Amino acid sequence: MQKITILIHCEDKKAIIASVTNYIASIDGNIIYLDQHVDADENVFFMRLECEFSKATWNLEAIKEHFQANLATPFNMTWAMYPQAQKPKMALFISKYDHCLYDILGRYCAGELPLEIPLIISNHEDLKPIAERFDIPFFHVPFTKDNKEEGEKTQIELLKKYDIDFIVLARYMQIITPNLIALYQNKIINIHHSFLPAFPGAKPYHSAFKRGVKIIGATSHYVTEGLDEGPIIEQDISRVSHSHSIEDFIMKGRDLERMVLARAIKLHAERKTMVYNNKTVVFS
Repeated sequence: MQKITILIHCEDKKAIIASVTNYIASIDGNIIYLDQHVDADENVFFMRLECEFSKATWNLEAIKEHFQANLATPFNMTWAMYPQAQKPKMALFISKYDHCLYDILGRYCAGELPLEIPLIISNHEDLKPIAERFDIPFFHVPFTKDNKEEGEKTQIELLKKYDIDFIVLARYMQIITPNLIALYQNKIINIHHSFLPAFPGAKPYHSAFKRGVKIIGATSHYVTEGLDEGPIIEQDISRVSHSHSIEDFIMKGRDLERMVLARAIKLHAERKTMVYNNKTVVFS
């Protein structure tokens, strides 16, 4: 028995769902999950389904070929198909902040995240002991304005060597290069506070505290060349008041960053996100 996940988007037309479900049934597949969405403004149809196949002669490549000929071509679909048994490989990029790193590795070891973590890349060596504690290979790749080309080359070589599917910036405090973004389009996930652009800079919580904000938050999104302007995957907020100190703001903010990033990682690893026109469709 093999299970696969299929993601589809195309121009909205009649009978797409019926055609897909009838086709899966015709090749002895059983649909165990289906969700769909129509963007009425753009007239675009989105669907995610999970199927299982018991027929031993059906391998993934054969299913893909049949799907392309019988459905994708007639409906002009953009689509992807993934075996659920194959966990995506995630690389972690980190700097000196450790709160997101600890949370991700803790969830990973607890079996909460359906993925593999073959390596951690950092522009500093401060958090190397954490990687060693969790027995994950750690690579120090210096990355400054003076050595960006060399740093990028090393990063890409490591990502290719370990066959990485997607990247998570767990408070990595460097701007990702256009070449790396192009190689991993909609496959680099970032986390930051939700004050931008109102409170940019190194101490956003201090600025927000001085302004007397009543809500703080965190946003996880895919990385694009537009800084912090990529498609949003997940967000959350926490209310604050005059009674909270700057330390309270920072603590609450870090809690939100941990939770929001973990949810975004899980959604991506489970193939529940689809990107279109710089926004996401996120299936529950």
